[in-house]
Amino acid sequence: MSGEFRQYLYPHDHPRLAEVRGLDPYAYREHARTPGTFTGGLVEGWTPLYLDEFRGVTEDGVLREGLYPLAPAEPGEEAPVEQMVAAATDLLAALDDDGRKQISFPVDAPEWQTWANPEFMQFDTGLRLEFQPQQVRDKALALVRASLSPEGYALTTAMMQINGFLGEVVDLASVLNEWSYNIALYGDPDLRAPWGWQLFGHHAAVNCLVVEGRMQLSPVFLGAEPDEIDAGPRAGLRDVFADRITLGTQLMAALTGEQRAQATVYAEMVDPAMPPGRVHPGDERHLGGAFQDNRVIPVEGIRVAQLPGAARELALRIAESFLRLLPDGPRRARMREVQQHLDETWFCWIGGHAPGDVFYYRLQSPVLIAELDHHCGVFLDYDTPQPFHVHTVLRTPHGNDYGRAWVRQFQH
Repeated sequence: MSGEFRQYLYPHDHPRLAEVRGLDPYAYREHARTPGTFTGGLVEGWTPLYLDEFRGVTEDGVLREGLYPLAPAEPGEEAPVEQMVAAATDLLAALDDDGRKQISFPVDAPEWQTWANPEFMQFDTGLRLEFQPQQVRDKALALVRASLSPEGYALTTAMMQINGFLGEVVDLASVLNEWSYNIALYGDPDLRAPWGWQLFGHHAAVNCLVVEGRMQLSPVFLGAEPDEIDAGPRAGLRDVFADRITLGTQLMAALTGEQRAQATVYAEMVDPAMPPGRVHPGDERHLGGAFQDNRVIPVEGIRVAQLPGAARELALRIAESFLRLLPDGPRRARMREVQQHLDETWFCWIGGHAPGDVFYYRLQSPVLIAELDHHCGVFLDYDTPQPFHVHTVLRTPHGNDYGRAWVRQFQH
């Protein structure tokens, strides 16, 4: 129901909002680091993980070799590299020398791993768009548009727009606005050699690399609180994750009772049977979020190959819904990878599975992890997950997040 989130608004003078109101992103960053606070605890837990050398997410701690051979894109699977190079060159031309230095990193720089999805700026990597002139903002988004599918661009910018809307609703525009995002470039824009870009901030983080006409788009974090805009010039934007949510409940409905029980690893979103730490203060049930680049995520639930044909098809449609950010060619390439590993793909579920329920699910294979989770309130006042607060994460396991497996092959 539209506007449901409004019953959970904090009073304007509530300390949760009043303590932050008026702080700029840099002052708020220091405030967020305060030891003993919710955000301070997140920073403390995440900071040492960033320092780890990148290996990649695995299901058992062992990296599989040979999953991502570097070869030029197959015909019909090419990334739009020419238009991406043109857009990146345009962006660089709009910056002064300091700006170009600030936005640019080596293609294999550890700064790739500084992205984060909270509203506080733990790492100020690249350029902060809210402090750039409109021309630079426009050219940054032109690069994103040149790289993604039309649907992917619309979804990514919807996260930014909803963030600005949330800032207006709770009167925290200095911390939550449409431009409170960082953009960075990695490597030199080139038709063949590896390079890419990164955009990240509250509820939106996209990492994109191209090499030899191929594209890797991960990690990707997209989320929204609320999942709509119900007032102002953009009113009517709503249910931004409807496809991913509906496909999940449809898949569960397509299972037998026994299969549903097998897929359901916990019946409740916060379940007494969960081991300590299974619900993270920031990520909640997500396992592949920010700074989890080397996490071991064991498979759980049920093998997709065991499912009825209709359910297997829905599992593939879930994968495609997460990969829809990719342009047509690279999306075809990624779906081909996913289908090749369907026998090793698992699906798991936490929570209820009727329409309107809150839940978590994960589709996991050697080449893809897709997660969706309903969350508790952050800037709205509720302490149980609600349908209008959604987080989604996409990962490429076994070392090809950030296209790193390809970059290493190109360099050697």
